[in-house]
Amino acid sequence: MSKTEHRENVERQIKEHQPRIRSFIKNRVPSTEDAEDIAQDVFFQFVKTMDTTHNPIENISGWLFRVARNLIVNKNKKKKEAPLSMEHDGDDSEGVIASLFPQTDEADSPVNVYIRSLMWEELELALTELPIEQREIFELTELEGVPVKEISAVTGISINTLLSRKHYAVKFLRKRLKSTYEELINE
Repeated sequence: MSKTEHRENVERQIKEHQPRIRSFIKNRVPSTEDAEDIAQDVFFQFVKTMDTTHNPIENISGWLFRVARNLIVNKNKKKKEAPLSMEHDGDDSEGVIASLFPQTDEADSPVNVYIRSLMWEELELALTELPIEQREIFELTELEGVPVKEISAVTGISINTLLSRKHYAVKFLRKRLKSTYEELINE
């Protein structure tokens, strides 16, 4: 691929993904200015990665959402804002993410807020232990709110296969996070 073709491909990818990434970010940060900064950082990293790596990004949408989510988390940590809520803001907000984190009557107590923040960190770590196919479907559906039908349409992978991968991811994460939670509350 020539440099011109490469540049045109990168620009096309940015134009295609930019509206969804910007919307995703704007729904998760308090100010428009922060959202714009994060969006610029996401696409800067995308261009830099595309220009410097010889391995193509296999799932561009998933990669962009993952970078956006990580930048949002990092910005929140730097600002020391309130920790992320336990529920995902997508269609099934009372679903899988909420089930991974035990709920108590005193959810807003300082101890529980601290435990939730540690659990989010542990979730990030646990996600890296999953096979890539399971991690991607979990992140796309539960963290980015992308419908399974849309993922199936884009990837060509059947809905049943995607749901099966997600099922195994959730099963692993529940087991992994349960033991961590029990260690935290028994300290």
